[in-house]
Amino acid sequence: MRRVVRDNGLSLAMFALFLVFLVGQSIAGYKANNSENQQHRQPPESFGQYLASGAFVEATFENWESEFLQMGAYVFLTAFLIQKGSPESKDPDGDEVDADPREQRDKPGVPGPVRRGGFVLTVYEHSLTLALLALFLLSFVLHALGGHAEFNQQQLEHGEAAVSLWSFVTSSEFWFQSMQNWQSEFLAVAALTVLGIFLRQRGSPESKPVAAPHAQTGTS
Repeated sequence: MRRVVRDNGLSLAMFALFLVFLVGQSIAGYKANNSENQQHRQPPESFGQYLASGAFVEATFENWESEFLQMGAYVFLTAFLIQKGSPESKDPDGDEVDADPREQRDKPGVPGPVRRGGFVLTVYEHSLTLALLALFLLSFVLHALGGHAEFNQQQLEHGEAAVSLWSFVTSSEFWFQSMQNWQSEFLAVAALTVLGIFLRQRGSPESKPVAAPHAQTGTS
């Protein structure tokens, strides 16, 4: 067990923090939502009702959407674009990640899709980007559905007519919700890419070695 925790410590810590903050978000959101209901003279919701409400779904997946978009775009763009001196970039003079897997299909231990080749390998070559894109699209749809429900709830509370899903997803309200998060995600990635040229974190694979020249790309 100790070895399992050591070998998977980073993912375990990330998922643990995710759950802690998701629970914290749900509790704080539940209290804030019922406070707002009280102000509008609406009956309070149970915790279960809140978790199934448009307010919680919208708030949650609005953020997931931006995270998966950022990571998917980042993985895809780093396959083609270079930032000299950044540990987040490939070496502009050639990098092992560009090696053709078809030339290594007979090596022991290679993944099954590499040995099989063909369409299966083509999908596997881009599977990380495709998975992140799928998670983005799923989050985008759930954000739209939750946002639509919450928007119509607000409309009814103010004596206004409900709108269709299409009207909501083509509204400035929906795209404001999305883009206010998208811009911050890409700013964070841009900051990490550039700051990593000059600044260091000893022991982190996201940083170059402390004594490495600023012009050196990558950590190898």
